[in-house]
Amino acid sequence: MTNDPTQSPPSGQSQAARYKKAVKFRMITEKISVLDKFKLLAEVGFEGTEIHAKDKVDRNEVRRASEATGVRVHGFLNSSLPDLKSAIDAAKFYGGDSVLVVAGRVNKETSYARVYEEQQQRLRAALPYAEKNSIRLLVENVWNNFLLSPLEMARFLDEIDSPASGAYFDVGNVLRHGWPEQWIRVLGPRIGKLDVKEFSLAKMQNEGMLRGFDVEIGDGDCDWPAVRKALSEVGFTSGWVTAEVRGGDRVRLAEIKQRMDRVLGP
Repeated sequence: MTNDPTQSPPSGQSQAARYKKAVKFRMITEKISVLDKFKLLAEVGFEGTEIHAKDKVDRNEVRRASEATGVRVHGFLNSSLPDLKSAIDAAKFYGGDSVLVVAGRVNKETSYARVYEEQQQRLRAALPYAEKNSIRLLVENVWNNFLLSPLEMARFLDEIDSPASGAYFDVGNVLRHGWPEQWIRVLGPRIGKLDVKEFSLAKMQNEGMLRGFDVEIGDGDCDWPAVRKALSEVGFTSGWVTAEVRGGDRVRLAEIKQRMDRVLGP
């Protein structure tokens, strides 16, 4: 695969898709004001960002910067923190429409069945409030030993049965043990948003598990034409896609944007 980040999307990818591209706010490493960070994002071509619950930011300053630049805080990253109500309030305050949720963790002491039941209860308890505030609770597929197949993730969400629930699908996270395009076809309209990153099976095997993520967008084992084709088939052609990779300064962020354009279209 070529390393030219300005190359046109590979053949076979739909030209009709027009995704809204974003980065996580903590990926901006320049020591500048919040307003200037939002201006930077706008100047390199990003339409949005996401704030993490642990980001040390003045939320009023963030909202003013978003309003001034038009760069939207499209979601709030709550990860596995227990307080979903506050996360919903934060997403609403920033003008976003989603909360990213990590649904527990299975380990030797905490059984799979217990996590399944408890996390469904946790989401069901918060969903009426989410619906009232027009916020979706999107469950991410992460390395937490839980929801290990797309069929199971689909079942988990279908049993919750709420228009305010869905999947925050991370393309790179499944490459260790699956194929993103297969997950996309199973999850279908349950997918609310995408995280974009890569994974290298060779790096994982030769250098260690987490080193698999140490590869640039477009240079790993993700079959991006197949991913984009699957997204088009399930009707995900205009939603938010957010990079979750090593951040940096203006030059680095511009490179990330170019790479996202190459694999997903401008």
